[in-house]
Amino acid sequence: MNDQLTRICEQFITDRDIIKSTFPWDSAYIIPLCAMALGSKNVDISSDKLKECRKALEQHTSIFSSFRGNTKLPMVTILAGADDPLDKMQASMAIYSEMREFFYGSEYLAYISAVLTDIITREQAEATAKRAKEIYTRMKKEHPFLTSSEDSAYAVLMALTEKSEDALASEMEQCYKILKQHFHNSNPVQSVSHVLAMTQGDAQEKCDRLLALFDRLDQSGLKYGTYYELAALASLSLLDADSEELIAQIKEVDEFLSEQKGYGFFTIDRKTRLMHAVILVSNYHAPNNMTNTAAMNGTLAMVAAQQAAMCAVIASTAAVNAAN
Repeated sequence: MNDQLTRICEQFITDRDIIKSTFPWDSAYIIPLCAMALGSKNVDISSDKLKECRKALEQHTSIFSSFRGNTKLPMVTILAGADDPLDKMQASMAIYSEMREFFYGSEYLAYISAVLTDIITREQAEATAKRAKEIYTRMKKEHPFLTSSEDSAYAVLMALTEKSEDALASEMEQCYKILKQHFHNSNPVQSVSHVLAMTQGDAQEKCDRLLALFDRLDQSGLKYGTYYELAALASLSLLDADSEELIAQIKEVDEFLSEQKGYGFFTIDRKTRLMHAVILVSNYHAPNNMTNTAAMNGTLAMVAAQQAAMCAVIASTAAVNAAN
């Protein structure tokens, strides 16, 4: 690996271990995603700051708040990555309040509201929520049984693009139909269609790039997952980068992770590890700013991909807790 990619990977492991040592009883699957979300901010965290942010969250929200429960740790790490955690929390709650005017409350909506604080102002929240509701209604019309509360988060991100509601709805459906011929699980295919629809380009060409990258990974001996992992690969396939270079970098990062504690037969499985490698490579290629539409849409697609993974882990954690 080159120096920059090595630094990204080493910082991820450092952040992951700090979060894990501070909150040892949290999900082994959600902790790495929290660490990756911190990685793009280039900030230093500490156990003390994480504990302070947890205390602040508990003091300013009720036990039944959507910012607590299964989304508590992601929220704590978002606060820990901010210069002013209290202001970040207040902004998150203000944006969430605007979203609640158009959507039912949920952990997914709370989490994306916190993410939005880095993208929009509080004053833009109402217009964003209103447009997101229209997009969500289009989703629900096309796939009434597939579309659920977690899709509200994708609708919010798509509302930030410059594409019209008609264009987004049309491209989502085109991508869904193309990819459903190759992947049989409908929910992740729908999530991938959301990610691909956010960026410019022909639907068929974007799907072809994703399928080609998926096949090349397989040919390289890297068996990629076809569940929530797909959205991360979709985001990576949208990058203006040589596919062979991407494959080589994914392989290097995957090998690096395989040597780290926490990735093994009794911990995080190989498919999830490979998804982590894909997200880290995406972070490496992420634009430094969002000064043009292409960069903005690409960044939103990356956020949506990580959102897909976070939603899946939150949902599975909720299911386990309910069973217990």
